[in-house]
Amino acid sequence: MIDRRTIITAALAAIAAQASARTALAQAPVSRITAYGFSFPALEGGDIRLADFAGKPFIVVNTASLCGYTPQYAGLQQLWKEFHGRGLTIIGVPSNDFGGQEPGGSKEIAETAQHQYGVTFPIAAKAVVKGANAHPFYKWAAEARPKDLPRWNFHKYLIGRDGYIADVFPESVEPADTRIKTAIARALADT
Repeated sequence: MIDRRTIITAALAAIAAQASARTALAQAPVSRITAYGFSFPALEGGDIRLADFAGKPFIVVNTASLCGYTPQYAGLQQLWKEFHGRGLTIIGVPSNDFGGQEPGGSKEIAETAQHQYGVTFPIAAKAVVKGANAHPFYKWAAEARPKDLPRWNFHKYLIGRDGYIADVFPESVEPADTRIKTAIARALADT
């Protein structure tokens, strides 16, 4: 015959085992997705797979052809020239989300970025960067840095070697700004 003390002891042992299992699970490292899990359709076909840049820093910047900040393409191209040989990539992501300033298709986007400003870094196909229909990269970035959302065209995310957001620069910060160059140099130096 089982006495009450045995039942209580068994019940308490079961509760303690469950609590211990929950504690161990809560302390286990959680695998978080990095920027390397995303890709963008490329402007001229194919995909720009961020996994191809694993272990290297890169900048993702939403762009527009008819914006007051469009001349930043030239500054971004200068950053590309200055830092690409050391491992930096820049990815332009055209978007019509702010002021309808990217109304054209691939041909018009290429005309502005590549022909007018001489851009040679990768350009994605037009994408949504804000709201419920945002590209998955931008949803991920919004979750990671909810106070640093794009408010306009030419918002820049610097992704570190670890695949996480290292720094964010709003549209008002020019690509040649010392803060951007310093952050890039730091990201390139990180091991």
